[in-house]
Amino acid sequence: MSFGTFVTEQIEPVVLPTLKPATQEIYSHLLRKHLLPRFGERRLCDIARAEVQQFLIGKLKDGYAWETTHHLRSLMSKIIGTAVDWNYLSDNQVRGAKMPERSLKRPHRFFSLEQVRRLVEASDEPVRTIVLLAVMTGLRIGEILALRWGRIDLAAGTLRVEETCYKGTFGTPTTRASRREVPIPIAVAQALRTHRVNCRNTADDALVFATRQGTPLAANNLRKRQLHPASLQAGLGLIDWHSLRHTHGTLLHEQGTPLRVAHQVKAARSRLSRISLLKFELWGFSGPFSCCEVEWQRRISIHRPRARQVCVESRTR
Repeated sequence: MSFGTFVTEQIEPVVLPTLKPATQEIYSHLLRKHLLPRFGERRLCDIARAEVQQFLIGKLKDGYAWETTHHLRSLMSKIIGTAVDWNYLSDNQVRGAKMPERSLKRPHRFFSLEQVRRLVEASDEPVRTIVLLAVMTGLRIGEILALRWGRIDLAAGTLRVEETCYKGTFGTPTTRASRREVPIPIAVAQALRTHRVNCRNTADDALVFATRQGTPLAANNLRKRQLHPASLQAGLGLIDWHSLRHTHGTLLHEQGTPLRVAHQVKAARSRLSRISLLKFELWGFSGPFSCCEVEWQRRISIHRPRARQVCVESRTR
């Protein structure tokens, strides 16, 4: 059986549908543009390790990014590995193909507190609240667009990440650790309350950010139609959603907070009494709001009652 036939008859209809939508899209693109043109006519049993190795090195020499080439290797290994599992082949020749040492990645873009303030001022709803959520909680755009009102506890100051949304399709979070409870800073809670008032449907299963029909918003449309105009007005150039998540991580790092602690609330509750995430004023609500303390343990006072008292006092200011 040829590589192309195996992909068309087995991989595309049987294997790809088991993957997350974003992965399906990436793999389909890589198949059409790279793998099928190169290996489509080759018999599965004739594809040798040296041939795969030359293919990968050739892609790097052609100027493709290390990440793209690594995706090609992973996809090729998955296809040949599936052929082995299903008794079409006896050995996965891709496993021995090596990737060269990874070059230094281009630094991720992130923003200062002043830049975030300008972006929030320039943004209209719902992007304004989405920007606050991304910067102050570190949620991915897919996690934000999949939020439902029943998973947000404004009184307790937490939200639960249990779903993600990619181009209108819902799925589970990226990793097991991504399914988590996240503290909500004061300004984010206030923004969500204001946003809730203007929502048509606030039932527990209703999306926090939805179209008039109640369907999920499209991240690409929001980015092009609202985020880009706002970022240009704020003097930041064209930005993407992920840069807001990186901004969250950078601000935590500047405060001396380990990133893994920031996304592991349960672990943080057993170790910390209070972590101050950041302090700055965001104008444009009913007045200036202090987006200070993310209180990881504000409701736990068994071991450190004084720490809890400080947190509660700061929230009531």
